[in-house]
Amino acid sequence: MKKLALYLIAIAMMTACNNAEPQPDESAHSEKKWWKEAIIYQIYPRSFKDTNGDGIGDLRGIIEELDYIQSLGVTAVWLNPIYSSPNDDNGYDVSDYRNIMDDFGTMEDFDQMLSGMHERGIKLIMDIVVNHSSDEHEWFKQSRSSRDNPYRDYYHWWPAEKGKPNYRYSLFDERGDAWKYDTLTNAYYLHYFSQKQPDLNWSNPKVRQEVNEIMKYWAEKGVDGFRLDAFQFAAKDTTYPAFPEGFEKNFIDYYAMQDGLNDYLRGMYDEVFSKYDVMSVAEGAGRNLQEAHELVDEDRQELNMAYAFEGVDIAKYEGYELSKLKEIFSKWDSAFAEKGWLSIFLANHDQARLVSRFGSDEPAFREASAKMLNTFILSMRGTPYCYYGDELGMTNIGFTSIEQYKDIAAINGYKKAKAEGKDMDYFLKKLSFESRDNGRTPMQWNGDKNAGFSEADPWLPVNNNHLEINVEAQERDPESILNHFRNLTKLRKEWPVLVYGQYEIVEKEHPQVYAYARKYNDQQLLIVHNFSKEEAKFALPENINLGEILINNYPDLKMEKDIFSLRPYQSVIMVKE
Repeated sequence: MKKLALYLIAIAMMTACNNAEPQPDESAHSEKKWWKEAIIYQIYPRSFKDTNGDGIGDLRGIIEELDYIQSLGVTAVWLNPIYSSPNDDNGYDVSDYRNIMDDFGTMEDFDQMLSGMHERGIKLIMDIVVNHSSDEHEWFKQSRSSRDNPYRDYYHWWPAEKGKPNYRYSLFDERGDAWKYDTLTNAYYLHYFSQKQPDLNWSNPKVRQEVNEIMKYWAEKGVDGFRLDAFQFAAKDTTYPAFPEGFEKNFIDYYAMQDGLNDYLRGMYDEVFSKYDVMSVAEGAGRNLQEAHELVDEDRQELNMAYAFEGVDIAKYEGYELSKLKEIFSKWDSAFAEKGWLSIFLANHDQARLVSRFGSDEPAFREASAKMLNTFILSMRGTPYCYYGDELGMTNIGFTSIEQYKDIAAINGYKKAKAEGKDMDYFLKKLSFESRDNGRTPMQWNGDKNAGFSEADPWLPVNNNHLEINVEAQERDPESILNHFRNLTKLRKEWPVLVYGQYEIVEKEHPQVYAYARKYNDQQLLIVHNFSKEEAKFALPENINLGEILINNYPDLKMEKDIFSLRPYQSVIMVKE
């Protein structure tokens, strides 16, 4: 009987252990959400694929390539604006938020695209541009028609009889002036961006309700998330006080996160985000870490994740320091180790190409550095955003004259620099490296004419290197950047540590190597990147024992007595034992 009792107790204890709740890991982010696990692929629709021969990418082009997108292993698509627009800023000047731009197709095309994505397990995130609208939007047409029009307070107006309002800086205006005089009502209107992008007046509750209804419209269609363009600028002091001279050099300090913004977002959450299974992210993350938390901490009930620019902004024509990159990403991870969630990215439609900025587009190093950079993005804690073409290692196009550019920021920036007597040779070299048009050239599908993007002349030229860098060629090569990218997305899905695991930088003072450990429950990894064109020696810390190599962008890993000899831009993910 005694033996039987002990046996029954042992069985009971084993059952209890098997049925027990899993032990919480050391990460504060153990609560699982689909948007935390998402791998987001950003598509610039104008440049993805043209199917009707007008040189402009369209929704049917995306539909044709849904199997390709699925093959990448991504789980969500962020689509840049596709709404009706006169295209002063490539769709970021919206004239009708409930309609599709003629260049891109029809609402029927949109519905088919969304259905095709959902059939493949891919979610769709829409770009919502509501800091401003187009000056061709019906709201603005009504607003500028008379001072007593019901839509007048949808925008920011200043009566000219009071004199010119206090200076405000415009990012896209050739004179840098955000106040535009309008003769129709003898008044100025505010535009932080192009003069054809008047800023909406978010202090007006009618504007807020209009935007909520727009998002409900798309959520009802089945859209899975919203990215709020330039939204950290939406709140403004409508007394328009004077700012200190030279404020434009740090305009974020005066434009971002003004009083009322968090209230606007809480209202949006109550009306929209809490009622649909949608994710939410705003362009920008405030002026400091505290403001970022005030946007995205769960108890704030505002947004899901922060999208901070500090890391992506450091790569300039003059170069960047790896120590700064490590400092920034480590700082943000540390600040969000307990609460909140981050976006991880190094490229988007407002940046030049990833490999040209953070790696090397020289033939000897392009493939290795492109693989290394994709490994970095897909091995950090946070939701990764991968920009179309970066899975191939697409590069800057290298424009040399202003006539080649289509981007309003480049064109008006050139006019402003010339008027100010700047060194225009230097300006053009810098623009060639940093311009947004670099990241908007057509997708390189094959080595045929126009890279298989279009039968017509594309809206923006195709990079000449499409003969070597294209999907068709890389599909045939198991060691290509494309297939390396697929291996990475597969690994991220198989190893929860890459999503939820703690991040700890290793040997942070190393001048060439960025190394970090990830830990989640019983999963531990060591990730090592050589961010240089030179071989790098990296000594394995004494407390680390390594097992299987999961990812390596070279055929082997040279190691002798716990010292790695990393080849140029070598990147390795290893199991840590």
